[in-house]
This record gives sequence, C-alpha cells and structure tokens, in this order.
Amino acid sequence: MTTNSADQHDRFDLLLKGGHVIDPANGLDGILDVAISGKQIARVGQDIPASAAATVVDVSDHIVTPGILDIHSHVYPFLPTTAAYVGGMNADAHLLAGGVTTTVDAGTAGWKDFTDFKVRYIDTARVRILAFLNIADGGMVDAGSEQVDQAMQPRIVAALAEAYPDVIVGVKTAHYWTRHPWDAEHPPWLSVERAIEAGELCGKPVMVDFWPRPPERSYQDLILNRLRPGDIHTHVFAQQFPIVDQNGKVYAHLWQARERGVIFDLGHGAASFWFRNAVPALQDGFPPDSISTDLHMANVNGPVISMLNTMSKYLSMGMSLQDVIMRSTLAPAREIGHPELGTLSVGMEADVAVFKLLKGTFGFVDCGRARIRGSEKLECAMTLRAGEIVYDPTGLNMPDWEQAPDSYWRLPELQA
Repeated sequence: MTTNSADQHDRFDLLLKGGHVIDPANGLDGILDVAISGKQIARVGQDIPASAAATVVDVSDHIVTPGILDIHSHVYPFLPTTAAYVGGMNADAHLLAGGVTTTVDAGTAGWKDFTDFKVRYIDTARVRILAFLNIADGGMVDAGSEQVDQAMQPRIVAALAEAYPDVIVGVKTAHYWTRHPWDAEHPPWLSVERAIEAGELCGKPVMVDFWPRPPERSYQDLILNRLRPGDIHTHVFAQQFPIVDQNGKVYAHLWQARERGVIFDLGHGAASFWFRNAVPALQDGFPPDSISTDLHMANVNGPVISMLNTMSKYLSMGMSLQDVIMRSTLAPAREIGHPELGTLSVGMEADVAVFKLLKGTFGFVDCGRARIRGSEKLECAMTLRAGEIVYDPTGLNMPDWEQAPDSYWRLPELQA
C-alpha cells in the first residue's frame, strides 16, 4: 500500500523507515515509511527506498504518529501575584520530551498580558503555542481579575482574537466565584455568559473550567443550556461533577450534552482527574473527546507528569492505542479549528512523534492519590518539529560511537 505517491527520483531530507504508523486523520494503521522534505511531510507509504533520502532513521519496533497536541496547558511563565497559582512551564523544556509539538495555553493570559505572552514566549518557542484567551483582563497572572465584572470585556477579547486568528483559538473562563454568597456584582453565570458573548463575537469556541453551585449554577444547566455546540468543558472527570450514578452508569445529561455537540476534554490537572469517575465512564462508553494535561509547574512532578503519562493512564483503563492517539491528535486539532495539525498528510508541517510501547507492570495515579495498574506504557523515543529532530535521547539518528565520522575523532586546536 502506498498512501501518497511520489516520483521515484524524488529526494527526501529525512526518512523514518519501518515504523508502525498510526495517523487517525488519514486512517493509517500499519507498517509504513514517512518521508520528510524541508519542513513538510513529503510522502507516507510502504517500502520507500532508503537511497531516496539524505538521512534514514530506522524506527522499526516503534510507533510513529503525528505530533501530539495538548489542548490544555499553562506555558506563560509569569511571576504570580497571588499564592493561588504557580508559574507556567517553559514549553520547550517540558513538552518536546513527550512528543508534544503543539500545546494550547488555557487562559493563563488575559488581554492585558497577551502581547507580552506572544512576544516573549509564543514567538520564541520551538513548540507551537496557541492560546485560549482568558475572559478576564488579568487572566491567571492576576487571578483576582477572574472575579471582577469590569475585568470581563467580551468586545476587547473578541477583537484581540480577530487580530491574532492563527494563535488565539478561543476564549477561557475559569475559577469564578466558587464559595462566597451571590451578590449584585457576582451573579452565578457572569463569567460563563461573558466568555460565550466573546466567543459569539469572534466565532470561536469557549473552554470552561467550572465549579457547580446548585441550584443557582448547576452542571446540568451548563452543559445542556449554556454551552454551545463546539464549546469545551475541560476537567470533565473532576470530583465535583455528577458523572456516574451508583451503578456506574453515565448520567443522561452527559449523553444529551454530547449529542448536542458539547466537547468534553480531560484536563487532568492537580485536582481534576479521578479514576472513580473516569473508569466507569469509559466502561459505559463515555470517553473524553480529547486527552489533555493542564500541566503547569505545580503538577509536572505529579499527579499529571506529562501528556504521555496521561495517555498511558487511558491505556491502563482499557482504551485502545489507536483511540488514545486519535484523542491526542486528530480530535483536539478539530476542536480548536486547526485541522492541519494532528496529521501526517502530505504538505503539512512535519510534526512527528516516535514512541516505544513498553510492556510490563506499571502504576499510574489520579488526583485523589489512588493508583491504577497497567501493562503498557508509552515512552517517547524521538520528536520532530517542522521536520527537525528536536528530541532523540537514545540516538536513533546517531551512529554508534565506534562508527562515528572523522569529525568526531578530531582533536580541537588548542591555543597556547
């Protein structure tokens, strides 16, 4: 089978040869070669000759996928003004080692700080960084702004989204009025309503981090009446949501919301993923639409750790490898309106992840400090971003030292 044709005289810069390619966007699931020219995917098919490429990497016994897309992270390394939040990660330092080539910052910055975020971090990172813009002007940099009526300006947010349409993928609302009594300045649905208004104005989805306070602000009302088709509820398996009944069956309101087009994103986080919700939901046929981490500096050492660790939890829960890859590539790319991502289609930017699927006995933890055991675990062997190898810890692309080229053995000229 040849999935994309090319002239036999084509020359490629890089050939990933003999890997098990899983590319849900193109329905690929088998042993194939991936050829790259410059920054783009040039060909995917069987038995592409090694002589056609300047560099050949043997990836047999490996899994080759589109670069992983984490739809919920925090990668604006701000200095916090409140102890409620910690700094965002350095994206390149933490994500490339997990095969993540694209991440979406989920509302760390509001409109007051977005330009700084873009100039200092988005424009300089190797990882592709996109953003949900916080409806509050100070975002999580000034977490108090998420509680202030005048800080939520839908027209300003929408105008900024329209000014940066390739970077801002939507609007984020989070952390609004979780404990104090309602008052005239803090009605139950203020933040959600303002975010949806901004989403309507700019034509982009809203991602909602939500704390239910029934009866005035219930989860059922959010997903059945407030959110629009294509809007995203992140942290779906957090402890505070009515997900499964006493018999382990998913409540009707979730099925109804999914039917009307509401997206359910994992958003693991430090407190938002519990096996007691996620496992019975999966067993009842209700997986998350997309797998994401909510990674930031407070949870990279646990319980989240990485996108691969989160994906491996779903392998342990019984989700197929193909489904895990789909919900980490194709699905999130579509949710944010970027179908050119999460695919190995010819002509697309060559973002590629190469994994080993380890077999053994492994343990994974949730936010309640409970464990699940599994027999499979994903480990990243190589990451390519725009055709460039940016992570190769075991030297797949390198000779054994005894066969290294002459330049390896040359002594430097020392100055007296």
